[in-house]
Amino acid sequence: MLYYLLYHILQKYFSPLNVFRYITVRTVYASLTGMFLAFVFGPWLIRQLRELQIGQYIREEGPQDHKKKAGTPTMGGVLIVLSTAVPTLLWADLGNAFVWLALFSLLGFAAIGFIDDYAKVSKQRNLGLTSAKKFSLQILVSLACGISLLVLATWSKYSTQLVFPFFKRVHPDLVIHSLMRSPHIWPLAFLPFLFFVSLVIAGSSNAVNLTDGLDGLAIGCTVIAAGALTVLTYVSSNFRWAAYLEIQYIPGVGELTVFCGALVGASLGFLWYNAHPAEVFMGDVGSLSLGGALGLIAVIIKQEILLFFIGGIFVVEALSVILQVGSFKLRGKRIFRMAPIHHHFELLGWSESKVIVRFWILALIFALFALTTLKLR
Repeated sequence: MLYYLLYHILQKYFSPLNVFRYITVRTVYASLTGMFLAFVFGPWLIRQLRELQIGQYIREEGPQDHKKKAGTPTMGGVLIVLSTAVPTLLWADLGNAFVWLALFSLLGFAAIGFIDDYAKVSKQRNLGLTSAKKFSLQILVSLACGISLLVLATWSKYSTQLVFPFFKRVHPDLVIHSLMRSPHIWPLAFLPFLFFVSLVIAGSSNAVNLTDGLDGLAIGCTVIAAGALTVLTYVSSNFRWAAYLEIQYIPGVGELTVFCGALVGASLGFLWYNAHPAEVFMGDVGSLSLGGALGLIAVIIKQEILLFFIGGIFVVEALSVILQVGSFKLRGKRIFRMAPIHHHFELLGWSESKVIVRFWILALIFALFALTTLKLR
């Protein structure tokens, strides 16, 4: 909206406004706008959540220090979602289909999280939607994103190939084109692509959700991951940079840099209130939407495999739960004292703040390593 007003209308009368044609400038403004909105509306939202008695319920089997957090306002992820969506609408080119798809992913997963959080509050216990219902809704939103990308692929704006780090000439296509020649089974040609996209996006959403267990842990790691994706999105949209780094050039994807910038700014603003000791928790409305957005961005810019490094902490947290559950079901024994793994370190005697900061450091190392792979191909 502001982009259209400043560049397409007022720039004709005041030439310095031409600066808003540049994605980098609008990304900075989107980030600052997201941070500003989170700073300004954060206290008001926290007061409203307290008045509505929307507080967090703490499970009994967790670390005992966490019981004092009971009643802390939750569903603060609404602030993150709005502080990301509004700057995107203000500073991005709304004629870009990728921008609307990113907003759909953000709001779609936020809606799932809102339903889950509301169920917890209404039941006054730490149990919302069942795992099956939540996962089914996540798959539904992920499939909608995948189908939208297939439509964009028909317009030559998106590739269905899979890119592997370190192997610049390995680009398998996830659409089986040979099946498309048959009038009866041609829909089967898209199943591998839709399965993979759904796995990445829904998996990313759940991974961030599992990481959200300590004050500022998930949102701090999100800032780092979103920052790395901002860089990757920009270079993927620039023909010269893409050619130099030997990554896939994707026309039009540059506008997602603005979305990523808004996500970074909104997350930093929320961290101000979520830092230990937290004044508000993001809830599932925040964690599911953040993970879904990160997963979709990685899919669009063809860095799905690299997302495992960009969101390394999220992957470790999710794997710790999978290993813990698998080990207990198969052997009747636990690998960790508690999963997700951040609780394991708490039970080992680490203070909450130490776990958080050390995980942030590891998240930064993972993200920096992911960026170095751009020249290791």
